Amino acid sequence: MANGLALKREEYRLQPQWTVPLADLAATERLARAVAEELRAGDLVTLSGDLGAGKTTFARSIIRMLAADPALEVPSPTFTLMQVYDGARNTIVHADFYRLRSGDELFELGWDEATENAITLVEWPEHAEDALKSDRLDIRLDLAPGDSGARIAFLTGSGAFAARLSRLRAFQTIVERSGWADATRLPMQGDASVIRSYERLWKPTGETALLMISPPRPVGPPVRRGKPYTTVAKLAETVHAFVAMDKALRALGFSAPQIFGEDLDAGLLILEDLGSEPVIDANGPIPERYAEATRVLAQLHGTTLPQVLPVADGIDHAIPPYDQEALLIEVELLADWYVPHIMGNQLSGSARAEFVNLWTDALQEILSGPTTWVLRDYHSPNLIWLPKREGLARVGLIDFQDAVLGSPAYDVASLLQDARISVPPDLELKLIGLYARERRAADPAFNVAGFARAYAIMGAQRATKILGIFARLDRRDGKPHYLKHLPRIEAYLARNLAHPALANLKAWYANYLPRLVPVADDTPPST
Repeated sequence: MANGLALKREEYRLQPQWTVPLADLAATERLARAVAEELRAGDLVTLSGDLGAGKTTFARSIIRMLAADPALEVPSPTFTLMQVYDGARNTIVHADFYRLRSGDELFELGWDEATENAITLVEWPEHAEDALKSDRLDIRLDLAPGDSGARIAFLTGSGAFAARLSRLRAFQTIVERSGWADATRLPMQGDASVIRSYERLWKPTGETALLMISPPRPVGPPVRRGKPYTTVAKLAETVHAFVAMDKALRALGFSAPQIFGEDLDAGLLILEDLGSEPVIDANGPIPERYAEATRVLAQLHGTTLPQVLPVADGIDHAIPPYDQEALLIEVELLADWYVPHIMGNQLSGSARAEFVNLWTDALQEILSGPTTWVLRDYHSPNLIWLPKREGLARVGLIDFQDAVLGSPAYDVASLLQDARISVPPDLELKLIGLYARERRAADPAFNVAGFARAYAIMGAQRATKILGIFARLDRRDGKPHYLKHLPRIEAYLARNLAHPALANLKAWYANYLPRLVPVADDTPPST
């Protein structure tokens, strides 16, 4: 099955051309809208075809869409060579190279400066091919046979645009199949992922849905025994994991989003829009909502759960184990990224080896303990309050594609030691007690003391990992706003290290990263 999927994905990637019949102006404008909604700053679209094929008409439709002005005057740039427009989100450059003899003539126009961060549309690109970048979308327009006035558009993606064009084609197929063809696409603010993005779809009726764009994850460089980090850390490689977990959670009565349309190979999903009402407010966690989110975990963890889930006909997803290899490579992110961020240098080889050995010892009781579905990012940004629903269904769940089989304590710590908002210690303790009571009510044999130890260990593991991730987001990915959360996570880590189960690790942190283990002031007050 795996080989079949790989071949199917390869076939998908090798289809950079899309042929679209355009029966009339309305069909032309529909295609122009689809292209316009795909374009981003820095994109290049070349328009080719014979005289009278409709290149300027097509460009005009795209520009009006990008400018959000259906009456915008868009003349042909044949004589001016280049026209610049202010779009709703980006500058738009519309050029006509018909009178050019080579790309050298563009220098006097300030071409590179004008197009660097703009969306650029070029008619007659073959007259200055040497001046154009290879990553682009080419649209060739030809008159259809006969005297109907219809046209045919041939879209070809080059370079990075090949995959984007394939996704655009897949998107048009699933929106037409699922009843969302008349919806407008609007970008949404991204999360910490570098491969996954979201858009909101708006129908003219006001109905909304979410478009999840999650193409197959590229294979990274080997970091451990020939395997890339994402494989070792058990991160989802394709959208199959999300689909499997989504269907499984909904089957249990939890409020994961309904899937309206999907293309598994393209990594596209049209999802129910659960809204944006949070479980927090300006003062921090809303206790009643956090309590309900805690009950969701207690209910989930008290259920006997399968380890292999259906995705589609003939396709299953085996939930991977949160094993020692995954847990260790995560804590090592602290050494890889956080330590250089704080100290300006790397740990010594002996210090790092001691760190890994201590964590290996601490994790043994976790690995031999009870397991359940670990949703892994169960915290406030991924929980949506649904006040019109009842009971546990009021907690909307998203972002669970990296789910693994591991300790029940992990997601409880993820919620009650939220990386992005401070959970007061008294509320944390109260909700740990709520979770324990709910579990014991369903299973009198539930080990409260064992859970408390696991909570401290997994809380420390998660905090250690996130310190490394947020430092990496700053240094590698250019997202410095994550650094503001470091003091909060450092405080969570110090709280967890106070547990006796982590005494040896606490000594290591105190020795090499003393800022993470505050020393109590035992000096008697002066009289």
